[in-house]
Formats: sequence, structure tokens, C-alpha cells
Amino acid sequence: MSTSTINRSSGSATAEPRGSRHLTQTLQGMATSDGAGVKLSRIIGQPGLPDLDPFLMLDAFNSDDPDAYIAGFPPHPHRGFETVTYMLAGAMRHRDNKGNVGLLGPGALQWMTAGRGIVHSEMPEQRDGLMRGFQLWLNLPARDKMCAPHYRDIAAEEIPSVQLTKEVRAKVLAGRIAGVRGAVEREATAPLLLDIVAEPGAMFGIGLPLDDTAFLYPYEGELMVGSGNAAKPLEQEWLGVLSKGDSLSLKAGAAGARLLLAAARPLQEPIAKYGPFVMTTEAEIKQAIDDFRADRF
Repeated sequence: MSTSTINRSSGSATAEPRGSRHLTQTLQGMATSDGAGVKLSRIIGQPGLPDLDPFLMLDAFNSDDPDAYIAGFPPHPHRGFETVTYMLAGAMRHRDNKGNVGLLGPGALQWMTAGRGIVHSEMPEQRDGLMRGFQLWLNLPARDKMCAPHYRDIAAEEIPSVQLTKEVRAKVLAGRIAGVRGAVEREATAPLLLDIVAEPGAMFGIGLPLDDTAFLYPYEGELMVGSGNAAKPLEQEWLGVLSKGDSLSLKAGAAGARLLLAAARPLQEPIAKYGPFVMTTEAEIKQAIDDFRADRF
């Protein structure tokens, strides 16, 4: 069993940590449906955790019943934020009103910046009857909410990975860690998004910017989070919100663990939400609705 602390930017061991992160809140996802009846678990964006600046929503979908997902997400609008779709199994075809088309297969990532407005659809396609993955909504700063919309489809083989320790490996979906640049980088919120696989009992640490918002979501297995007497368990499919601090200590459970780790710089700006629109004022929400109805997206 090896123990290592990896710095988010350089990969060097962290010295004299200014605070070890611990769990401040844990909660389960709320069963719901979206689109044309896709069954999913809403983790961030539910009453128990309406948002987690700059994270607006986290959905997990996992089903081997085609009736739970095959109707998909027919054309719908977005404005003012980014969506991050990460597929673990199955496939999702994307189309938008700009004529773009893409297909996300197992292990693929899509990073879409809705900006001033886009209308798109996300429709599952059968792959052995299974559909599994996540969608994360990430806020844009007020100055960028009306930027030109764009997106990137990133195939599984294009996502870099890094061996954090002998027993722990991570796919770097966004940000930088241990000298490895992720598939996506963003300046305003500087997000780090990792898909980590840890062997049974593996102990490891990750250095994070002191004031970044961060959370963990073990989608397979369990974790011990924190160091010393402050360490607490985090069960499978429970979200763990982390305190501030520049170091994070983790230990995988007896069956190992697979988990999402997300961290980002909070925007500390007002948030006005209305369905698929996220702006900073109610007047901007009204304008978004008017623009959509007038076909100005």
C-alpha cells in the first residue's frame, strides 16, 4: 500500500499544507427524470444542494433498461453556462441548431459552452443495452455568458491519464495534475475534473488550490476522506462536499473505488436560473426567454 500526495499543477509533493480538506456535507442523489422521460439521479441541483459555486448541476444516469433512457433529450435550449457530458457506457448522439453533429461513445467527453444560446438534442443510441455516465453544469462568469457557443467532442483515446501512485490512476478530463494537461482547460473557473480508479486499500493525496470549491462522488466502491481523526467514510453513490484546504487525503475501501473528483474556482457572482437558462439577473433571464421564443438563438 503506497501513500503519495500529488500537487494539482506540478506533481511535486506538497510541503507544509495549510489545511487538510474534510467532508462538510454528504448527500444522495434524488431520483428524477428529464428530457423525454430519461430516468436519472440529480445530485447537485436538488433541494438539498441547489448549486455549489461554480457547479450548477450534476446528474448521473445508469440503466440497462432502454425504456429508462431511449427517448433521450429532444431539442432544448441553453444559455449562460457550460455542460460537461462524460460517458462510461453506451452512446449519445448530439445535434444542434448550427448543424453540428457528434457521437459520444464509451469513455468519451463532450464539453459544450452554451454562451449566448444554442438549441441541441442528446439522443441515446443502443450499445449492448446499457447507458451510463454523468452530466455536469458549470457556470460561466457574467462577462462570458454571451460568448459565441461552441463545443468539443473528445474521444476516449484522446483523454490523457496519469498514474498518481502505483495503485491509483486518473483520467484527466479537465485541468492539470502531476504535470499532465487534461482534455479541456478553462481560464475563468480553472476546473479540475478527474475520473480516478483506486485499488483496494490504496491511500493517496492530492493538492488543491486552497479556496477552490471541490467535491467527490464515488460511483463504485467507498472511500475514507480526510486525515487522522477527521477522516470520515463516503459511501458509494453519495456526494461528498469538501471543506477549503490545500491538501486532500483519500483511502479506497476494501473493494477499491472509482470516483469523480471535481474542483474549480468559485465565481462569487449572483445566479439567476430558469430551467435551461443561467444568468446573473432576472432581467437577463427574461431576455433569454424572449430571445428563444423569437428564434434568436
